[in-house]
Amino acid sequence: MARVIVKGRSKKKNYSWIYVLTIMISVLFIFFGNKIASKNMTAFDNSGDMMVVRAKIVEIVDVIEATESIGADSTITIRDIIFRANLESGPEKGTEITGVQSLNSYFVTSPREVSIGDKIILYEFQNETYLTNWVFGDYVRTDALLILGVIFAVLLIIFGRSKGLQTLISLTFTILAVFFVFVPAILSGYNIYIWTMIVCVFVIFMTLIIVSGISIKTVAASIGCLSGVLFSAGMVFVMDYFLKLTGVVDQDSVYLILLNPENPINLKGIFFGSIVIGAMGAIMDVSMSISSALFEMKEKYAANSWSQLVNSGMTIGRDIMGTMANTLVLAYIGSSLSIVLLLIAYNPSMLDLMNREMVIIEILQALIGSLGILMTLPLTAIVSGLLYSRTIDKNRLRNRV
Repeated sequence: MARVIVKGRSKKKNYSWIYVLTIMISVLFIFFGNKIASKNMTAFDNSGDMMVVRAKIVEIVDVIEATESIGADSTITIRDIIFRANLESGPEKGTEITGVQSLNSYFVTSPREVSIGDKIILYEFQNETYLTNWVFGDYVRTDALLILGVIFAVLLIIFGRSKGLQTLISLTFTILAVFFVFVPAILSGYNIYIWTMIVCVFVIFMTLIIVSGISIKTVAASIGCLSGVLFSAGMVFVMDYFLKLTGVVDQDSVYLILLNPENPINLKGIFFGSIVIGAMGAIMDVSMSISSALFEMKEKYAANSWSQLVNSGMTIGRDIMGTMANTLVLAYIGSSLSIVLLLIAYNPSMLDLMNREMVIIEILQALIGSLGILMTLPLTAIVSGLLYSRTIDKNRLRNRV
């Protein structure tokens, strides 16, 4: 009995050590990954040309409205709001300045008129008409998002407790990996395919170790998840060959090419990364669900053979498959709903619409993500059955001895 207790303490201590080590490695990956990935990045080289600051409106000084003719029967209304604002960032933080917001009826939509108390973004841009160097850029929206994020984090910890905290840590590292490593690597002109897989491997192992610890079910989930992601990546290459894609789906694609004409961004690499990273989250969820469910069956319900575990995994997987496929399809449709509506409304031919590269890529994302999930289910079930049944055999052998 004493041996069991000592062994249990040693195992827990080992897990804590690996957990801390995983966090340290993740921090090092983000830090050095950002250093390497952003080495050749020139996106912010001209950031000093125009200053962007936060400010808070303290007074509306005047509202000036004028009508101008732009044609024989057309006119536009220009409405300028002169205001006083207190700068909340930048070298002149704390000083009060005069700014102007210009609204134009020529545009279908315009921002709401500023009012006292609004927090706004100001651009340093000279306006000789009103003798000011500050013009309205947009409203500060990050404050509201930050509050919502804090609410999410608090509720996650309340309901999930230690698991919630671990989920929050892994989510933070995932976001940092995408925005501080993957995005700079693309803007620096590095190979997108290689960096996509580097980030995916890091996120998979980091997330599963932090959330579930070092255990046999984490190993099974990691193998199943990695297999599903590799399958999805391979399918992107296969379909790229058959569909003859260019990666140019809209005017934003052209802007990406023009960012660095000497070493233009690989647009086909962009949609490869978006498909694989987009599918990875759902694939990780499925692999962990199957692995965890089969582990519980082994521990509590005496499922003690490879075939029994695999059959149970396939049965559970069939129930998961339908909802997860719907999740991906609905997520991609929801994210591109405005584009879909625009294309359908202004396209007279369904044949032309369904062969547009913009539409094809959206469909491809949903299909490849779903195929990745489909392949992850049996692979995770097989790996889990193999690993868990071996564990059972070892335990039986140990008990006999």
